[in-house]
Amino acid sequence: IDTIMSCIQMKQNKRYKLNKIYVFGCLVVGHEESLKEMIPEVDGWYGVNDVDAFAENMMKDMAATKEIEIPSFARYLSTPQHYAYLKISEGCNKFCSFCAIPNIRGRHISRKKEDIVNEAKFLAESGVQEVILIAQDLTYYGKDLYNSLELCDLVKQISQLGFKWIRLHYAHPNEINDDILNLYNEVPNLCKYIDIPLQHISTPILKSMKRNIDKEGTYALIKRIREIVKDIAIRTTFIVGYPDETEEQFNELVDFVTTSKFDRVGVFTFSPEENTAANLLEDNIPDEEKERRKDILLSAQNKIAMMNNENMIGKNVDVIIDFNSFEGYYIGRTQFDSPEVDNEVTIYTDKQLKLGNIYNVTITEAFDYDLEATY
Repeated sequence: IDTIMSCIQMKQNKRYKLNKIYVFGCLVVGHEESLKEMIPEVDGWYGVNDVDAFAENMMKDMAATKEIEIPSFARYLSTPQHYAYLKISEGCNKFCSFCAIPNIRGRHISRKKEDIVNEAKFLAESGVQEVILIAQDLTYYGKDLYNSLELCDLVKQISQLGFKWIRLHYAHPNEINDDILNLYNEVPNLCKYIDIPLQHISTPILKSMKRNIDKEGTYALIKRIREIVKDIAIRTTFIVGYPDETEEQFNELVDFVTTSKFDRVGVFTFSPEENTAANLLEDNIPDEEKERRKDILLSAQNKIAMMNNENMIGKNVDVIIDFNSFEGYYIGRTQFDSPEVDNEVTIYTDKQLKLGNIYNVTITEAFDYDLEATY
């Protein structure tokens, strides 16, 4: 809201030459009428599924000003030139109790395979070295469109386009099968990295969350992943302070994190979302207690992260270069790290390294969530 109001102030100031204000995204879904009434100065409101209408109206207005030539393009990158996100589906059919995504994004809709591959080809030809496949429910890809899970075939097709790295994000535990796990051993440019939001380990909490998996199933899944894919990095997230989460159930989660030794962990405190099943439950864990549990879980993970990083010292690893400081060091990532959310490697060298290129460096120093290396 603050951003919208700032734009309105800019529009009212003639020197900014701001003609139109569009608001696009999650905020609009379910709130459009009240927003229109509250902020009539906005020229157009578009929810997340209104992309075509948004683009059509924006282009008409741009053409009407006669100030902007309508560009012809497949897509622009909002990331650095060497990596890009590629969405393969939209929405989700899972309806987890705490999540508003199905209400905002709608039911799961897979994009046609040929459309995704064409976009991936454009990205590869544009110089993208790392493509990151994303969706709210990545592993469910294709079920609605082809009546079968098609992620494996899609990845194999994309792997032929020349990318150095392919990365998978947001894999629901229910659809992770041996076909997907064997893919990591079959496709050489598929990063050994998987993001699985597990959310909890206590069976009663998982049942209330409508995750369709229990404690035993979760432990078995992690074991199976590591049996099939050696040295894979597992990123996951957990929610603490979910309604009625007991101290004993929370300690179960701490034990799970401690024994499973995940490579990357994010922790969120529960907050009720409109029109979700969990919103009907009593939010009966005080905020202070939620924060305490979050700190305990993160502290447990910090020790694991430090141990994992210390084990890297002296090893040679491939890193992709994300940033040049122009002061004798570069910032890069291993295949086990996704941009912005995971570890970084600071590389000290007197050589000239190129952004987006992959170099084999020697790890010299370890910290909780970062590494240092030489080249």
